[in-house]
Amino acid sequence: MKSNILLIGMMGSGKTTTGEELRKVLPDFHYADIDSEIEKSTQKKISEIFLRHGEPFFRMLESEKIKKFCKEQNYIISAGGGAFENEENRKIMLETSNVIYLKATPEGIYERIKLENHRPLLKKNFSVEKIASIMKLREKNYQKADITIDTTGKTPYDVAQEILGVLKING
Repeated sequence: MKSNILLIGMMGSGKTTTGEELRKVLPDFHYADIDSEIEKSTQKKISEIFLRHGEPFFRMLESEKIKKFCKEQNYIISAGGGAFENEENRKIMLETSNVIYLKATPEGIYERIKLENHRPLLKKNFSVEKIASIMKLREKNYQKADITIDTTGKTPYDVAQEILGVLKING
């Protein structure tokens, strides 16, 4: 029985805000945002880790946190946008959690994150086209999620309610 809810998708698709909404209505669940957990344990921002140590080092830290939290019970987990690309992460996530792909359009993602400056993969050539190209590379793995929910035009509350309905959980 999968007792965790794990949110995947592109940066800006609403994983963190939807996770926080789910936490509000599921008092028996704990919440972990993988990026925030990495920042807490390293005392560094994700962008600083990328800059100083590179993406492979960040991905190693990410995998450690995913293993840690996926072993728990009754967790809502927001994973980083690229976490589901790693085959070992994907296997652990799918075995332990109801994996939900929050899908958004490249234009929608751009609008949500255009004013943010902490997204390491978008430091150069930040555009709708750049987001679309990253999405295209990741789409075949995102499609392996248990459930796909389109977040276009929906509030985090609406997305959380849709997730509860699909999982048949009373919030």
